Amino acid sequence: MDNRTLDSLPDIINAQELQEYLRLSKAGAYNLLHAKDFPTLVIGNRLMVMKQDFITWLDSHKNTV
Repeated sequence: MDNRTLDSLPDIINAQELQEYLRLSKAGAYNLLHAKDFPTLVIGNRLMVMKQDFITWLDSHKNTV
């Protein structure tokens, strides 16, 4: 899943897709999904994020010069 764009991500992003998109380790993806300010969606024991919430979160964490 190299060179994945935001448009190609599914509407609900799982930990593996988050890991691959952000090029994080598996632990890094799960750390992000457990972060207090990350918009994690929990269904059963699965941690995911809605694509639109992820985009909003990314926008709010941009470095501005």
